[in-house]
Amino acid sequence: MLSAAHDILKKQESQNATAPTPAALVADFQGGNSSSNSSSRYDCNPVSTAAVLLADILPTLVIKLTAPFVIHKLPYGFRVLVCSLMAATSFLIVSFSSAVWISILGVVFASVSAGLGELSFLSLTVFFSRDVLGGWGSGTGGAGVFGALLYSAFTQAGLSPQVTLLIMLVIPFAMLVSYFVLLVPPPSLPQWKNKETEYTAVGSEERRQLMDDSEGEEQEVSAPEDRSTGPLTFTEKLHIIRGLLKFVFPLGLVYFAEYFINQGLMELLYFPNFFLSHAEQYRWYQTLYQCGVLVSRSSLCCVKIRNLWALSLLQVVNAVFLLFAVGYQFLPSAWLVFAIIVYEGLLGGAAYVNTFYFISKETEDRQREFAMAAASVGDSLGIALAGLVAFPVHRYFCNL
Repeated sequence: MLSAAHDILKKQESQNATAPTPAALVADFQGGNSSSNSSSRYDCNPVSTAAVLLADILPTLVIKLTAPFVIHKLPYGFRVLVCSLMAATSFLIVSFSSAVWISILGVVFASVSAGLGELSFLSLTVFFSRDVLGGWGSGTGGAGVFGALLYSAFTQAGLSPQVTLLIMLVIPFAMLVSYFVLLVPPPSLPQWKNKETEYTAVGSEERRQLMDDSEGEEQEVSAPEDRSTGPLTFTEKLHIIRGLLKFVFPLGLVYFAEYFINQGLMELLYFPNFFLSHAEQYRWYQTLYQCGVLVSRSSLCCVKIRNLWALSLLQVVNAVFLLFAVGYQFLPSAWLVFAIIVYEGLLGGAAYVNTFYFISKETEDRQREFAMAAASVGDSLGIALAGLVAFPVHRYFCNL
């Protein structure tokens, strides 16, 4: 959806300017070489691509802020069904939309799918070996590359964005198959039953052992022990959240700087004499960013970085540098921007996967499922703030 952001806004501009035929709509939606704003040296869309970012992230943010407190009442099987349905709906709405507000509505459906899916699958990791976090990191990184690369490749090959988004309907179907057919759930996983899941993450062998020993060792399984195995109280959840702030703040700062670049500056980093059009440059910025994310999110087996604040500082430096590059236009070629964008993705992916690895490692068994879901708000909060800041920045540069 973020790769399609420039095209979504391009389509709205063409509709506002004239009353085009369907054929002309397809051509304009492909993001051709014509300028969106001939009076601006940045070839701006009337609305920043941050509009699509906010539609993409605000529903996710709301879900991540509230769902960890109540989501345990919804079994995982139902969550996955809802995620797949929302994703398929988003592709259909955006591909058949006739106005940008309808496309934005479709992006909102995608956001609901992403928000519910991320916190649910991060919680699911506690039912498996900690090594699964490496697979989660590679999978999410690969998903970004796969989506952005396919969108860029298909549109570059001449397919309209509408057809490209319809082809992507295979993804929600693949999600259902991978979860319900390929994945072998452990016995402790509450797949369809509605029950408290905060304490089901405790190893099934440990619970079985406690049950077997309970008759002869009632004194050991006393009130303190019950508190260590029962559902988390609201007060305990707030205490866990306070302990997560040391992870959430640096992760949020990394993603604030990252998406300020992606949705606030990338559209303005336009090189008119380059062999790619403006829309094509934007798509490949998004694709290369996702490539960097994939590499770093897959690096957990090779290197682990505990100093998350260092990654945050480097990403902020990256954002400040590119802000000056937009303002003074001193970068000579898009090739240099491509390299910087890959580096940006490396920093963001490393911050993400290491954050959740160390949360998993340093959190108690009983608290881990809630902690993994609650901490996922960090990146979404940073992205939402980036979208809000990107609006005035976009307006300022486009009015130059």
